[in-house]
Amino acid sequence: MSYIKLFALSILFFSVPQVYAQTIPNDLKIWFNHPASNWNEALPVGNGRLGAMIFGDVQSERLQLNEETIWSGKPMDFINPQSKAALPEVRKLLFEGKCAEAEKMAQSKIIGERPDWGSYQTLGDMRLDFEYGAGQEVSNYRRELNIETAIATTVFTIGKVTYTREVFSSKPDEAIIVRLTANQPASLTVTVNLSRLGNKALIENAAAAITMSEHVNNGVGVKLFARAKLVNLGGKVGFGKEGVRIEKADTVLIFFTASSDYWGVDPAALTQTQMDDASGKNYEALQKKHIDDYQKYFKRVDLDLGTGEAAYFPTDSRINAIQNGNTDPNLIKLYYQFGRYLLISSSRPGDLPANLQGIWSDGLSAPWSADYHININIQMNYWLAETTNLSELHEPFLKFIDALRDDGRKTAKEMYGIKGVVAHYTTNPWHITGTSGQARWAMWPMGMAWSCQHLWEHYLFTGDKKYLADLGYPVLKEAAEFCAGWLTENPVTKQLVSGPSISPENSFKTKDGKVATMVMGPTMDHMIIRELFQNTIAAGKVLGTDAAFQKKLAALLARLAPTKIGKDGRVMEWTEEFEEPEPGHRHISHLFGLHPGSEITQQKTPELMAAARKTIDFRLANGGGHTGWSRAWIINFFGRLQDGEAAYKNLVALLQKSTLPNLFDTHPPFQIDGNFGATAGITEMLLQSHAGEIQLLPALPAAWQKGFIHGLVARGGFYIDIDWEAGKLTRVKILSKLGNACIVRYGDKVITFKTEKGKAYSMNGLLQ
Repeated sequence: MSYIKLFALSILFFSVPQVYAQTIPNDLKIWFNHPASNWNEALPVGNGRLGAMIFGDVQSERLQLNEETIWSGKPMDFINPQSKAALPEVRKLLFEGKCAEAEKMAQSKIIGERPDWGSYQTLGDMRLDFEYGAGQEVSNYRRELNIETAIATTVFTIGKVTYTREVFSSKPDEAIIVRLTANQPASLTVTVNLSRLGNKALIENAAAAITMSEHVNNGVGVKLFARAKLVNLGGKVGFGKEGVRIEKADTVLIFFTASSDYWGVDPAALTQTQMDDASGKNYEALQKKHIDDYQKYFKRVDLDLGTGEAAYFPTDSRINAIQNGNTDPNLIKLYYQFGRYLLISSSRPGDLPANLQGIWSDGLSAPWSADYHININIQMNYWLAETTNLSELHEPFLKFIDALRDDGRKTAKEMYGIKGVVAHYTTNPWHITGTSGQARWAMWPMGMAWSCQHLWEHYLFTGDKKYLADLGYPVLKEAAEFCAGWLTENPVTKQLVSGPSISPENSFKTKDGKVATMVMGPTMDHMIIRELFQNTIAAGKVLGTDAAFQKKLAALLARLAPTKIGKDGRVMEWTEEFEEPEPGHRHISHLFGLHPGSEITQQKTPELMAAARKTIDFRLANGGGHTGWSRAWIINFFGRLQDGEAAYKNLVALLQKSTLPNLFDTHPPFQIDGNFGATAGITEMLLQSHAGEIQLLPALPAAWQKGFIHGLVARGGFYIDIDWEAGKLTRVKILSKLGNACIVRYGDKVITFKTEKGKAYSMNGLLQ
């Protein structure tokens, strides 16, 4: 932005008429005063599985459509048949310090060669081409997404006619619904059509209806089916090659349904049933049902960080202002709640989990296939689920982890000769657990073990023993069985270590100057395994089962190589203090124990806390945090380090450097984990419960002098409301859902008290 533009924007920020001082507009709207010029300015709607990006062009509206199961590819097996025999040889080379030689052998004899396994794909486009009177200018244009109602609206005036478009994706009715209106009768003339990239879809137009079908990727993928139906009030309907045309109508409703055969159901029949159900209802009833369904999740958490006049200005202008040093607490509130909006809109019970792009992706080949990277990305997608009161939306990921077990057992046995379940760095909707690609990211068998943390966390927040017995514990046990068999003794230290493995995607220099990635005993592996064993033991005790297995895991824990601090005071990433070719690497894997793990806490391991601080400072000093998701992780790190100023600084940096005009996170390109991770990070700044106590405002920055957050959830089943003024706690309300004992910390003040199930407890800033 030029100096002149910045000066003009500053004038705008300080020249809002005082008459509006008491009527700050709804600050939970993303809005623009122009149509989207590209996909990164379009606005997303979704019902968990069915989504659209809305562009808002006056003449030709585009809805870019997605359905969560539209994937090319198929189930496949690419396990290297030499893997099992090569494992001891690779370990021997690593123990001898021959890292480069070991990596070469692992590349050829352990890592598989994966054929193209496909990608998440766009479902297609819906186009709405409008006809207006000639020579009239457009005025009063506004395009917005109201994240309180999950409705996208475009409004503008041409001549004397004001046109309004509303779009939402309804979960109760499993349809995208579009309403077109004008404030004068007989003003709507529009042609609607469906299309799909590749020109291979069969598209058929009929009276006020369009269907689209295709067997994706020339038959190597799912079979999709989509329907659009138009209902008009006034005017007349026609159809042809260009689509369905409605002429001179008062109101037009468009219903859209879509599915595939991924779940084993005929998509043509399913979408017909959905269409009949949705289109048989009036618009007001559909909209109310949608809002009620959405708000039962969204309204659980309310955040206030202070008000400001920035809410009067378009979202892209506010992002520009942040980039030039302006403060905007309302924008942070909007960004926080947008993260929750995105999870509600891309992860509903019974659906697939949110992928690298949630459900919103254009094109037939998404970045990184938009698949399920389980070396941090999908985990980050769900960090906010429990704490921000969206526990049910965690379910798609939890059930997905469970679904990995069948292939995971096969991979563990055939690849390594070990009992239990294993998964590597990435998977897809066919739950493939083998590994392929370069060793620096592929030789890492901890994807399942890390994912299992979410299974135990869900229990800690909900106390649901039936879930733990039926789903959580069985998966924890099998993952722990694999890790128990995977660990091997270091011949020098006699400690148990993991390997061959890596510190995800990072590398080091060996003593002879070679760049390598593989070692025996990377710190992150041990942090993950330590937490997995501890959680499995705890789960077994809750259920009163497997005492012998608990004893076995406890014995292994006692021999597991510990987390070490290097000579420079940092947490060691590998077994030795290697020189790092990328000291600002985006992955900061050896701080897993700080976040999302709970090994490193101020209460129990202050020396590791100090080492973690030096570790993150070193990464940032060397350019770390340069991707959106990495910066989001850093916010969580500083939250756990209880440094509110550093956490806030990195939150602002995320908005400045890694946020697109529509508030999507960018890796680059768009990748949704940064949105989810940042919402989780803001929550960590205001409430923590991972260290056995509820800690209030542990990392409150000076920028948030007054505010509140209501409806957060702490481990142990506690629902928390927090208010503060002048940077100090003024009130906390704690509702006990399970009746557990409660330990609360604010600063140096700690209180412990028993609770009754269903009873609320209120305290002031002195915890009295």
